[in-house]
Amino acid sequence: MILPKLIVFDFDGVFTDNAVYVFEDGREMVRCSREDSLGIKMLRDHNLPMFILSTETNFVVSARGKKLKLQVFQGCGNKRQFLEGYFHEHNLPARDVIYMGNDLNDLEAMCCVGFSVCPADGHKIIQDHCDLVLSKRGGHGAVRELCELVLKVMSK
Repeated sequence: MILPKLIVFDFDGVFTDNAVYVFEDGREMVRCSREDSLGIKMLRDHNLPMFILSTETNFVVSARGKKLKLQVFQGCGNKRQFLEGYFHEHNLPARDVIYMGNDLNDLEAMCCVGFSVCPADGHKIIQDHCDLVLSKRGGHGAVRELCELVLKVMSK
């Protein structure tokens, strides 16, 4: 694993268990893990930049990002293109970035960073292409697992 200068997280299937509950009025609800929240706080306390990058545009993502004090970029149809622009704008080498995703819309983004990670229940193709498959599933502590691994690397 690399010593990152930035961690980028997909949302659905990473912070959530990839399920969505839809109410009759169209509102959506997802399940997230509080243990992931503490992992994010621990990395934030070490001043490690992080953000959420989501294909969807949904208030649930915004609300969770706000709660976690993470910047959120939503409605991103081409995550690789977004990241390459972000890296250029912030003079950040892609090799210094960790990307955590779980599904096929994350594949190109995962291929343009220094280290890619997925939860244990990530899509098989994603598992085959990423650098690390975590032992925890999305929405069940996978983010926390990554945060703790990064903290170990930072402490060396």
